[in-house]
Amino acid sequence: MSLFGFMKNTEEKKRPVDKALIAKIKSVKVLGAGCKNCHRQLENVKKALEVMSIPVEAEYITDMAKIAEYGVMSMPVIVVNEKVVSQGRVLKPSEVGELLQKAE
Repeated sequence: MSLFGFMKNTEEKKRPVDKALIAKIKSVKVLGAGCKNCHRQLENVKKALEVMSIPVEAEYITDMAKIAEYGVMSMPVIVVNEKVVSQGRVLKPSEVGELLQKAE
């Protein structure tokens, strides 16, 4: 029974593997200061990669010198193939999936 949406099955089904998408995505990074939102963003990115069957490990970077190299001011940040695709807000796994599909 799902009362007010609690206890609802939130498991997303794995999507069919898109070989062209897998070939396009070389690296995925989450940049953050180590806060709760940054950790939550990292988990959402990992979930999106798993659902999309993309065999790339999400890298978590907390070193401020490396973060400064990307020229971002607000965190968490998602970097796909060394390009900043999101910053300043925590995305849901489905939103991360949409960003990954648009990756160049």
